[in-house]
Amino acid sequence: MESPNKKHRILIADDSEMNRAILEAILGERFDIVGVENGRQAVAELQAHSIEYSLVLLDIVMPEMDGFEVLSYMNSYRWIDDVPVIMISSENSPDFIERAYDLGASDYIQRPFDAAVVLKRVQNTITLYAKQRKLMGIVADQVYKREKSSAMMVAILSHIVEFRNGESGLHTLHINKLTELLLSRLSAKGGRYYMSKDDITIVSLASSLHDIGKISVPDGILNKPGKLTDEEYAIMKGHSMAGAEMLGNLPLWENEPLVKAAYEIARWHHERYDGRGYPDGLKGDDIPITAQVVSIADVYDALTSQRCYKAAFSHEKAMEMILGGECGAFNPTLLECLSEAGEDIKAALADTSQSGYDDRELSRITDELLRKNEVSVTGRAEKLLEFEQAKTAFTGQYTDELLFSYSDDPACLRLSHRLAEVLGVPPFTVDPKKKETLFLSAGDSGKALIKKLADSTDGETTDFETDIDMTLNGSARPVHAICRSVWSDELDAKRLGIVGKLIPLKGESSK
Repeated sequence: MESPNKKHRILIADDSEMNRAILEAILGERFDIVGVENGRQAVAELQAHSIEYSLVLLDIVMPEMDGFEVLSYMNSYRWIDDVPVIMISSENSPDFIERAYDLGASDYIQRPFDAAVVLKRVQNTITLYAKQRKLMGIVADQVYKREKSSAMMVAILSHIVEFRNGESGLHTLHINKLTELLLSRLSAKGGRYYMSKDDITIVSLASSLHDIGKISVPDGILNKPGKLTDEEYAIMKGHSMAGAEMLGNLPLWENEPLVKAAYEIARWHHERYDGRGYPDGLKGDDIPITAQVVSIADVYDALTSQRCYKAAFSHEKAMEMILGGECGAFNPTLLECLSEAGEDIKAALADTSQSGYDDRELSRITDELLRKNEVSVTGRAEKLLEFEQAKTAFTGQYTDELLFSYSDDPACLRLSHRLAEVLGVPPFTVDPKKKETLFLSAGDSGKALIKKLADSTDGETTDFETDIDMTLNGSARPVHAICRSVWSDELDAKRLGIVGKLIPLKGESSK
């Protein structure tokens, strides 16, 4: 914590040693002074320590780089937002003064100057900026609290959607974190790719929906362990347009920044910088930077994650493959950002809790959502929740997935539309253990699995897989069951329920 008695630091950039000495004599008793003799040194000092400075006193006419060039740099790197600048110069041309204000200077003092005036203007400027930062902090805290529910809703319900293709939900969290890290690096470089912190938050949240279109891809293709045929690959590639169409057909929210960013990402995150991507074959910066960032994040996480068709690569190997061009062409500036952020990425993804919500917490809240069917949220979070609930219902109704969730308290069983159909039972059952349902008709191996889940009391064992015989559409069929037991996060862990998926075996179909 910063000491309340710590002096504010001021950077004086003036090629005249005498002028620097005069200003230090006026201000040195109350402020910590650092002096440089030209604009290039001023930029170097700000690059290394901008966060430490409360003010810059800047001359205009200096060798190597003048005051206007310094202001331009400060604008490019957004330092001017946090470090105010007072111009102190003998130049009194209205054009000079106007240009200084246009470039973001807070005040302009002409030489010869009065010591009392300089001291008072410096104090006022520093105080004003300090109050602005405090106010911005208060507003940011309020916005954070308001937006936290929105972020949680998207993360939780994206977790539900990801369960369809056998992923744990960490993929969405990883993409969020990677997107945030890369955008922060990119924005720090300034220029045309600059984004505010709010923009970065919105794009990172929107990245959760990058693969929403995969709900249109049949399970046999989505989870196929071997290589896809040309026809299957064409269907798989259709998920980007499918996702864009879903997000583009939201008339109530089509102008919301989150929806616009999500549309760009869903449609174009498989485009490539050399024009060899899909669906539109966009090239270079014709691809929105939002989609470019999520594209490289998606490739990295795909490489470092285990999938049904591949083992996971190490962080080092994934970086080598991407930077070496083995995974397609990417924006050179983004590759530079990826290389610079390499250690941050490795550290952040090694601890999934850094993403905000760990997998157990997501599963717990997801189960709570499904049990209660209502969540107390307001405003933007409520809109997002309604949209995500509709998306989840669509997934269950129009895909062939055999999905189920079972909650312990109260005892409720929910089946996807297709599973309820092939079992010939209602999609929602209260206290299913007393009725003719999935848990009673699963055969001996299925009952053993459920018993194993039910008897688990340590809160550590969560995932189970087994082959069981079930009666689907009136015929006995072998199926592979993938189940997850969801536990509370308390010291005395309590099982909250089970979520699961059934996959027909031996080429058998549930249809």
